[in-house]
Amino acid sequence: MYNERALGVSEMKQEAFKMSLLLDYYGSLLTEKQKTYFDLYYNQDLSLGEIAEQEGISRQGVHDTITRTEAILSDMENATGCVARAQKLRFAEQEITSAAQTLLRHEDPTVRNNAERILSAVSSVKE
Repeated sequence: MYNERALGVSEMKQEAFKMSLLLDYYGSLLTEKQKTYFDLYYNQDLSLGEIAEQEGISRQGVHDTITRTEAILSDMENATGCVARAQKLRFAEQEITSAAQTLLRHEDPTVRNNAERILSAVSSVKE
């Protein structure tokens, strides 16, 4: 498992965010136990010891389950790339929206109309 000496606090938060995203996308592929431990560790910020006490198992058992779950989720992302693709799409949508909003202030009504069409199309993709 990661510790503060191996990763800086900011990197640990990034890793936790990444793992939470992976759980959101691929969580349905996990067992209930894997989902529970993973959620408690990454989303609820419980320690391995706290989870072990709560679930009535050893700290090592929690560690092993979380480590295997990380591998499953990472393997799924490596195989499908769904999370990376969704992040790229969100970034592109933000860029397109920003550019179209700038065009809404253009003096030419045709340009403004096209900007509105672009924003409408972006909005429909988000739904």
